[in-house]
Order: sequence, then structure tokens, then C-alpha cells
Amino acid sequence: MITNPGQRAKELYEFGPFRVDPERETLLREGEPVALTPKTFQILLVLIRHNEEVVTKDELMRAVWPDTFVEEANLSRNIFMLRKALGETAQDHRYIVTVPGRGYRLAENVQVIPEQEVKIVAATHSIVHVDVKESRSWPWRWLAVGVVILLVVGLGMLWRFLAHRRTVLGSRDTVVLADFANSTGDPVFDETLREGLAIELEQSPFLSVVSDQRIRHMLALMGHAADARITPEIARGVCERTGSAAILGGSIAPLGSQYVLELRAKSCRTGEVLDQEQVQVAKKEDVLNALGQISRRFRERLGESLTTIQEHNTPLAEATTPSLEALEAFSMGWKLHTTSGTGLPFLQRAVETDPNFALAYSTLGRAYADVEEGDLSVVSSTRAWQLRDHASDREKFVIDANYAILATGNLEAARQTLEAWSQMYPRDAAPHVMLSGYPNKAAGRFEEAIAEGRKTIELDPDFAIAYFNIAVNNVYLNRLDEAGNVLRRAAGRGLEIDEFLMLDYDIAFLRGDRAGMEQVAARARQRSGGETWISNKEALALAYSGHLQRARLMSRRAVDYARQQAMPERAGAWEAAASMREAVFGNSAEALTRALAAFALSKDREVEYCAAYAMALSGETSQAQGMADDLARHFPENTVVRFSYLPVIRAQLALNHGDAAKAIEELQVAAPFEVGAARDFCGALHPVYVRGEAYLAAGKGAEAATEFQKILDHRGVVGSEPIGALAHLQMGRALALAGETDKAKQAYEDFLAEWAGADASIPVLKRAHAEYMKLVSK
Repeated sequence: MITNPGQRAKELYEFGPFRVDPERETLLREGEPVALTPKTFQILLVLIRHNEEVVTKDELMRAVWPDTFVEEANLSRNIFMLRKALGETAQDHRYIVTVPGRGYRLAENVQVIPEQEVKIVAATHSIVHVDVKESRSWPWRWLAVGVVILLVVGLGMLWRFLAHRRTVLGSRDTVVLADFANSTGDPVFDETLREGLAIELEQSPFLSVVSDQRIRHMLALMGHAADARITPEIARGVCERTGSAAILGGSIAPLGSQYVLELRAKSCRTGEVLDQEQVQVAKKEDVLNALGQISRRFRERLGESLTTIQEHNTPLAEATTPSLEALEAFSMGWKLHTTSGTGLPFLQRAVETDPNFALAYSTLGRAYADVEEGDLSVVSSTRAWQLRDHASDREKFVIDANYAILATGNLEAARQTLEAWSQMYPRDAAPHVMLSGYPNKAAGRFEEAIAEGRKTIELDPDFAIAYFNIAVNNVYLNRLDEAGNVLRRAAGRGLEIDEFLMLDYDIAFLRGDRAGMEQVAARARQRSGGETWISNKEALALAYSGHLQRARLMSRRAVDYARQQAMPERAGAWEAAASMREAVFGNSAEALTRALAAFALSKDREVEYCAAYAMALSGETSQAQGMADDLARHFPENTVVRFSYLPVIRAQLALNHGDAAKAIEELQVAAPFEVGAARDFCGALHPVYVRGEAYLAAGKGAEAATEFQKILDHRGVVGSEPIGALAHLQMGRALALAGETDKAKQAYEDFLAEWAGADASIPVLKRAHAEYMKLVSK
């Protein structure tokens, strides 16, 4: 049996040129430290401690992740990182051997260093000194001192020489990338060279390149169009405003049938050239390789160590695509995606031009997700993951994270990938902003999400979605004032995105500020595409207070706009939300109609879940069961499906059969995720609501009251979902069942006050009136 790799007495191991210190979690190669993530280091320890034995994949995963479910791909990713750290290549697996169908073994003979030597090694790592008390004779003593002094002086002079022979950036310095001057007459170079340079430099854990999103924001503040070319003059303006240290740019020019490619670095402060290099390229197809080569030399001159350059040195054509045309389409698609959200056609062209372009597929998957095209997002993100070997180390993290979030839905795998990414690339804001989003929101880790959002802003103060994530997680914690303050800070930096308006509307709704809601709605309708989502927001708010007829009209408007804009997935989402609220209000026929309409528009997992839940609530057991089976079959790893959607549907089906005990049992698995945030149209705290109904059916009023109180306590998470209002009614029923008559009356009155002026024909309202009158007559 393999035990936890960290639970051992002090020991050191050696194999080949490597020394391993478990206590300090360090790996040294000939005395030089080798960077490893904690999980990768633990895998190495397991293999070392079972030297030349085959360790199965299951044994490795149980040892390194003892209390967590992880997919096998996570282990494979860490094995890849370990092999890279040990200096292995794809053709030469000298140290770690794969045993097909079983697992891995360490092929090198491992030596355990005796405890006495461990102490000596630890001492020598602490201090180097000359002991003058026990020297055999004083001449030798002073000779030893002299040697040490000469060594110190020599090392100092060498350090000064090396420090002055290259331009060194500080640990907090950032660089701005300018567009390349292109005098070849071939437009294929207009976008590709800067994009290629960005991808090459982003391989570096040392360098920090100012993000395109931040540059576009600075362009707007400088009075330029968001898609303006970044000339050297504009780049210097961006450089000064972002407090960056250097501008990197270059040029490409014809030389007969060949090309001259130049790369230069300039000081932002003085404009002087810090470094430059020129290379002659024989033919067009070799330009990307030449760009990669001189970029790597620049990385060393700007201060990056040779060790990290060697570790993160995927050739540009392998990290992206050998096709200039595919890279040109990708570059334009990425620019349009970050400026106007219209980059889809170019990203599609990129993967059509090069079907092995992994990064383009991953970006395409993200772009599909942003317009609610869930099925297409899954396909593209999965294809990117299948091609992940055609990417740099940094882009592999991007691909793995998108695959986990958008395709499999395995949020624990996503979180582990993002944490490993942030450790390997500590100056990269991207993993932190993703950790401030769905992986932590869905699990109810709102404070952690806020902390990650703050880390994002420390690295990139103009990353708009990070402000939204901080604000919305504060809303989930019922801290509305703090959320508003965050949005104001973002506005103070000139940042504005649709998500800010959406959250402004939600905050006004939670405060009961009708005038504020109307003001936000008016602003939203002035934005491109705003009519669709604001109409759905208004429909949810109207339904929450029982104005169902008006909610239906507004919901149909949202669906119609989405369909006109060729967004069937979004239209399906709005229909699914409508079907669920009709079901909880007791309008079974209308709920079924809307559920079928939603499912005809989209097979997105959230749409299928809401439609299935609406059908289960409406008594359509067979269809609901079929949809639940379909969800289980198509999303076997998805965290929210496994721990929220399926338990809710199965519990409701058990209640339909009169089996309250089974319903409660089905919902046990949902407990760790039950207060997590869901999509903004369906799913928040549903496990809690159905568990409360199951306790009511079982005659356990006190237990039911506990569940409905959770909904009332998490008002910010529930938002405008109708169960937020119905929780008052359900609390009244639970307290009445528990014999708490006075408290039950108050809960009924709270619900009826919330629904003052509601449509009188709603079945759930009729029942509430009858139950309240019966209660007060006692």
C-alpha cells in the first residue's frame, strides 16, 4: 500500500545528477534547483520510494490526491511536467518509464543518503565558513581565508560583468508589444508577427507582457479606436500609462526574394534602444521560426535565466501553427473577440486553415461559450485538448482549464490546473481571474473567489471581468454596499462591460429599488444586444413578485430577440427559465410547453436541467427521467451535474412517487455544493429547496424550516429565482407543521406581502391564501 508521500522521517535521495529533499520539497540538479509544483514533486517522491517498481495510475492518484476525485488527465499532465523538469524528451524517457496499461516506474537506481550526511548537507546549505580554531597551523589558516576572499571578490566581479552585459528587467517590470512595421506588401505579416511574439514571450514565467485587454482600454483612454494599430508612438503612450519598463517591437522588410526581420527593445522612459537584433530569412515559410529564435535570445538578454528558457522553449510553429494564414486569422479573431465580441468567423477560419491549431480551437470554445453556444463550445474545447501537444507549456494550461470548465465541467480538475498554472507563471493574471469565476463560485467558495479577483487586479489593474467577479461574489455574501463600491472603482478606471450593468440591476432588485432597476434597464437598451438580456432580467424580477402575465410577455420578448440575433442557445436558456418558474407556480401545462420549446432550441446542459426539473415538478416523470439519464450519460465528470442537477431531478422524481426518504437520500451528495452560485437563470439553491419539500412530505417541520431558512439567508445567491419568494411560503408551511403557529403566520404574511398585487390566478397563490386563512382561524 502506498502512503502519503509527505509522511516520512528526514531523508535525502539521489539518482543520476539529481538530489531530492522531501522536507524542503526541493529537487536539485547538480546543485541547481529545479522548479516543480507541489503535486508534481509528490508524484516524484512516490516513484522514488518505489524505485524500479511499477506504480499504477490508481495508486499514484490515491497517494497524491488522497481525499479528492481527479481525472486521469490530471496525472498525465503532472507526469509530463515532471519529465520536462528532469530533461526528458518525447523520444527519450530515461528516468520515468510508462508501463502500458498499468502505470509508471522510475528506471534510475535511487540511493538514500544516511542521516549523518543529511545533517552535514543541511549545515552546508545554511552557512559557509572557515573554522580558525581547529586549523593545524596558522599559515594554512590565513591561506584558506585568502582563498575565500579571492573567491568572493572574483564572484562579485563576474556578477557585475554579467549584470552589465545585458539589459535586466526587474521582477515587477512589464513590457508592451507594438505592431511590427511591414514593408513587404504582404498583409499576412500585419497581425501575425506581433501575435507570434506575444505567444513566444508568454512562455516565459519571468516576463510580464501587458495584456491585449489592458492595451485596448488604454487606447480608448488615449482617444484611439480599440482596434487601432499599435505604432511605436502609441506603444510608448501605452507604456507610460501602464508604468511599463520597455516596448518590444520590430519590422519585416524585403531583401530581394528574402526577408530581413528585426526585433528591438526600447526604454519607455527615454525612448533609447536597449537591445536589437536582425536576422535574414530565406523564405516566407521560415519567418515564424526565425521570430521564435530571436525572441528566445531576447528573453535571455532581458534577464531571464537560461534554465527557464530551456524549460519553456516550445518552437513557435509547434506552439501555434506553421501556417501564417491560420495565425493571421487567429490574430484577427482574438483582437475582435476582445474588442467587440465579433471574432467567431476569424477563429473558425483559423481552425479550418489548420485543423491542428490547438490554441485556436480553445479560444473558439471560449468564444462559443460567451454567446451561450454550449454544444459548440464543448466540441471546440475538446478538440483543443486532444491537440494539446501542439502548444507551449503556458498554452497547455489555457487548453486544460478551458477543457475542464467548458467541456467536462470537472471543476476540481479546473481548480487544480489553474493553481498549477499560477504557480508556474506567477505574473500571469489569467489563472487568477478564472479562479475568481465559476470554479469557486459554483462550489460556494465566495471568499476564495474574491481573493483571486484581487490578485488579478494586482497583476492587471484594468482587467474588467475581475472587478465583476469580486463584486458578484460580494453580492453572493449579501455585501451589497461593498459590491457597489467595487463597480464604482471599475467605473473610475473607465471600465464598462455588460456584466457591470447586469449586476447593477441585480443589486437594485435585491434592495427593492424599482427606480434603480428602471434606470439600469434604460442604459442596457442603449447597448448593442442589451435588449435580449435585460428583457430576461425584467421577466425574472416580475415573476419573483407574482406578476406572471407581464413576466411572460417580457420573457417572450427576450426569446424573440435572441432568435433574431441567431442565438438559439440563449433563447433556449430564457425558455428554460420560464418553464421552471411556471412549474414551481403550479402551471403544469404552461411549464411543459415552455420546457419542450426550450429543449427544441438548445441541448445545453443548463437548459436540459431546467426543462427536466420543470417536467418533474409537473408530473412528467418519464420525460424527466429520460433527460436525467441523458445528462448523466453526456456529462459524467461535470461537477454541477453530478452534485446538483441530477440529485435534484432524482429527488423530485422520488417525491412524485411518494418516497420522501429516498428524496432526502438522493440529495445527500449535493451538500458540499448546495449553496454555490448557478447560472443566472436557473439552478441556485435548488438542492436546498427540494430537500425542504422532502422534509415537509416526511412530516418533519423543523428540519424543513432549517432548509428554507438557508434560502432566506442566501438571498444574494438566489437573486431573482422564484424560489426566493416561495421560501417564505414554504417556511410558513414548515413552521405550521412544527407547531410554531405564530411564526408560521408571520412567514405566510411575509410571502403575501411580497406578492401583493400578484396575478390572482396563480395556483400557488390560491393555495397560500387558503392555508393562511385556515391557520388564522385556529
